[in-house]
Amino acid sequence: MRKVILPLMAGVMAVTFAANVDTVSAADFKVKIHHQTPSKAPVNVFLLTPLKKALEKDSGGRISAQVYHSMSLGGRPPQVFNQIKDGITEIAWTLPGYSGGRFPLTSVFDLPFMVSTAEATTQAFQAFAEKHLMKEYKDVHPLLFHTAARFKIHMVKKAIKSIGDFNGLKVRATNRGMGELLKSVGATPVFMPVPKVPQALSKGVVAGAVLPWEIVIPFKIQQIAPNHTLVEGPRGLIAATFFLGMNNKFYDGLPADLKKVVDKNTGMNIAAKVGKAYDKIENVFKAKAVKRGNKFYSLPAGDIATIKASAAKIQQAWVADVTKKGHNGKALLAEANALIDKYSK
Repeated sequence: MRKVILPLMAGVMAVTFAANVDTVSAADFKVKIHHQTPSKAPVNVFLLTPLKKALEKDSGGRISAQVYHSMSLGGRPPQVFNQIKDGITEIAWTLPGYSGGRFPLTSVFDLPFMVSTAEATTQAFQAFAEKHLMKEYKDVHPLLFHTAARFKIHMVKKAIKSIGDFNGLKVRATNRGMGELLKSVGATPVFMPVPKVPQALSKGVVAGAVLPWEIVIPFKIQQIAPNHTLVEGPRGLIAATFFLGMNNKFYDGLPADLKKVVDKNTGMNIAAKVGKAYDKIENVFKAKAVKRGNKFYSLPAGDIATIKASAAKIQQAWVADVTKKGHNGKALLAEANALIDKYSK
């Protein structure tokens, strides 16, 4: 009798377990979050890991997430947007500037002197995006548009004490706006993703790079390029735009309550918090370069005025370009500026 009962009970338990597994898997949404930077980079600390935890907590465990650092899911940084679109990853963080002219309206925030604090500019960028950029990002579900803090100039050997010091130098640039600005001061822009910058600096491929502290320290660029130049004023020299997106099919497949969980933890609901964290880390990271004994310079007011004159021409070229594409470039630039001013108060 015992030999009959045990197999029968085992069979019942197996059926019950299988039924439970089916129930769990039906309610379990697994999310990969992919990005190009190391685990210690601020974007992971301030945005990606908090998002992972928030999605898991607020969904009651029905969403589970894992962050994949340093392109560990494969591909190159310029391919990340398509990885979201194609479902290789459910969520990813990237730079629209890596995609050339794919996002023409987005690039208004890549122009020179279109950044104040990261907190203010991120809120301005998110507000602008919600009104004007959804068509550019129709292939994915946007979660956040943001910027880091204003960029500084970091040089290996020749310090930038005036704009004339740029003449003939190759300098790493992130996007078209930065490239045009470097050309205007006599430098040659070299475009490359952040992970390639340390090696390019150490091998002399470029003489310097324009980056915020939040990238310089995690990649140890301050050890290779110990000469830092700041551009003072209410608006910074330039910044770069960043994008966090989710695969459309994955978002559409979530039940309504879990869509609310995603929405609650993205967009304008987190924009100020993320931007403020970037501002705070700038001073912390700059202190590391100060402690190391690196050298710091500020561009003279006259040189800044000259650069702003060049920046105005670059901005007007952007206006002309997007106007040819059927948009009101002048109004869009004015609105972006007004939003930065609004959130900077």
